[in-house]
Amino acid sequence: MVNTTERRIVVVGASLGGLRAAEQLRAAGWDGEIEVIGDEPYAPYNRPPLSKELLANPGLSADEALAKVAFRRKKQTEDVTFRLGSAVVSSNLQERVLRLADGTQVTFDGLVIASGLRARRLTAPGPMGGRHVIRTLDDSLALHSELKPGTQVVVIGAGFIGCEAAATALELGCDVTLVEGGKGPMHRPLGSDVAEAFRRRLVRRGITCLADRHVEKFEACDTDSTRVGAVVLASGERLPTEVVIEAVGSVPNVEWLEGNDLNLTDGVLCDEWLRPVGTSNVVAVGDIARFPDLRLRQTPRRIEHWATPGDTAKTAARTLTADLAGASLPDPCDALPNFWSDQFGLRISGLGSPALADELAVMEGTLDDIDAGIAVGYWRDSVLVGVVVAGLPAQRLLQYRTQLTAAAV
Repeated sequence: MVNTTERRIVVVGASLGGLRAAEQLRAAGWDGEIEVIGDEPYAPYNRPPLSKELLANPGLSADEALAKVAFRRKKQTEDVTFRLGSAVVSSNLQERVLRLADGTQVTFDGLVIASGLRARRLTAPGPMGGRHVIRTLDDSLALHSELKPGTQVVVIGAGFIGCEAAATALELGCDVTLVEGGKGPMHRPLGSDVAEAFRRRLVRRGITCLADRHVEKFEACDTDSTRVGAVVLASGERLPTEVVIEAVGSVPNVEWLEGNDLNLTDGVLCDEWLRPVGTSNVVAVGDIARFPDLRLRQTPRRIEHWATPGDTAKTAARTLTADLAGASLPDPCDALPNFWSDQFGLRISGLGSPALADELAVMEGTLDDIDAGIAVGYWRDSVLVGVVVAGLPAQRLLQYRTQLTAAAV
């Protein structure tokens, strides 16, 4: 065990990254104090259901919804302190002091940055009423209360969350238009040909897809000037609507770290051990961390996938406990990214980094019938860097994982 007498590690962020960090710190032998600080009033919970199962489940209170998605605390973290509903607004990493929104100051010996992301909002002018994002439990509950049968819904953004929300809204009986904004549904991770195949699938299900469109402004509802009544596109098209779902990406929560001479361009720049460049006794976990891709020898990047908090927490916890004990560093982080999405009963799973590919090929099935099962491989400089499967048994994904791991340079 690490000698941690009267020493404290503070974790900023009480979502999955913060929870996994606390678990991994205990697993790494840290027996001193751990305090997890989160700005939401809820215990750590699972976010993927927010745009799928939870959004589709009617009539849930916040407590009932939380009971469905909250993570069970492991025995090893029963003594971890969770300070919830307390936002960290500034920090002095050299002095090892954090300041909370209520003026409270918290000191630390070691720090884990796990403050994650927030939903990006459109800056187009117009009323805010009826416009929603999906990032938090409260976001999902507020949106669900407006998704009634026959409601006109415009979803802006066709990434995984946008497509999931559009599918869920349609299944709830809404009239759904998907404003893609780019080159196709989930184009960035899947590529043009696969994105086009998924667009055809969405259209067959009843979603109106508008490709390469951008929002110019929001018009107010005739009966309530505070609520949106139409989305006006740069093309001049006007889309009457009662509800807008903005699924246009995310923004790293780094403002509380300003003034510490860190590189906060697109998250927190870290080394391969998840240590923010220019710091000591500090690590970052989850999708806020921008770290080197050792598998593909790529420049540092953030990975916004569900598994990232767990994958990075293992390395980060071992790194931090080693630094605090003056011990040797662990192996650097070389986690294999993986992601999934559920849309109209189809599980779409991905491994590796398809977005970095310069070539793709269908390895199983056909793009004309995705639901029958399909596997697509992605190569960069003739090296397999990613695989996406849909509608295939889990065992097939494991087999492709083996191929992908063997192909890593």
